[in-house]
Amino acid sequence: MMIHQAFVYPRFTHPVFTRGFGSNGDVFPHQSRTKNPRVAFCASDDQIANSNSKKTRKVVEHLCLLKAKVDLSAEEEKDMLDYLYTSQYQMRGIVAISVGSIDDRNNEDYTHALFMRFQRKEDLDKFYENPFFLKILGEHVTPFCHGLVNVDYESEVEDDILSIFRKGEEYNYGQEFVLLVTFDKNASGKNTKDAMDSFAQLTSSLPSLIVQSTQGSNFNDSSKEFTHAAVVRFRSFDAMEIFVDGREYKDMWRSQFEPFIERSVVLHFSVDPVGTDIM
Repeated sequence: MMIHQAFVYPRFTHPVFTRGFGSNGDVFPHQSRTKNPRVAFCASDDQIANSNSKKTRKVVEHLCLLKAKVDLSAEEEKDMLDYLYTSQYQMRGIVAISVGSIDDRNNEDYTHALFMRFQRKEDLDKFYENPFFLKILGEHVTPFCHGLVNVDYESEVEDDILSIFRKGEEYNYGQEFVLLVTFDKNASGKNTKDAMDSFAQLTSSLPSLIVQSTQGSNFNDSSKEFTHAAVVRFRSFDAMEIFVDGREYKDMWRSQFEPFIERSVVLHFSVDPVGTDIM
């Protein structure tokens, strides 16, 4: 499994990805398992018009960020991730799933992330109460973690079976990019909508870099730590770097997000499957 970094950003800080540093201080670039050639950070008018005209369907996204104990062993970590990943084969309602570990502890100590997709809120409600998943949490997750946070939001994806279920060759690799933000209480509804809409428009206009992107308002009443979230599937780590280093993203962040948010968390992980056997 490929391990990558997670970052937490205070207010007024632009979330960019930095290079890693070795023990001797030398700079080394993060590597992507899938080597895609670098492509231009741009979108044509036809691409934007086409993305706006596609028929869409609503989906419900679930994010869970975990804080693993410092003494978590490699075997315990693999066991935890395998159980989480293969839960999709034992439970109804899960449309898509990805899970991974995040290297380099951030200020909030998030170490692992779980993403799940459901078709309806009712399916998500049943998931939270499912005895099988509660058993997985009780026996294979919470004993090895000292905290977690859940974020749920409704979004839209292209009304196509591959897009809804995240199936097909282009979904078999890449990077899962997660953005969590807390908008300031003084931010107006228009400020919030403009920020999230600008993020959605930018990500949907870059199919050469991004396979799929969703975003929305957190409706989880028991976990209000973050107000909004977004999940972006990049085609590779290189594609993600192009995006976050691009002028369009930086300008959007400075103008639409920085003036109106209290905090933000950005993390990413490889989407290489971690479960080879049904647990």
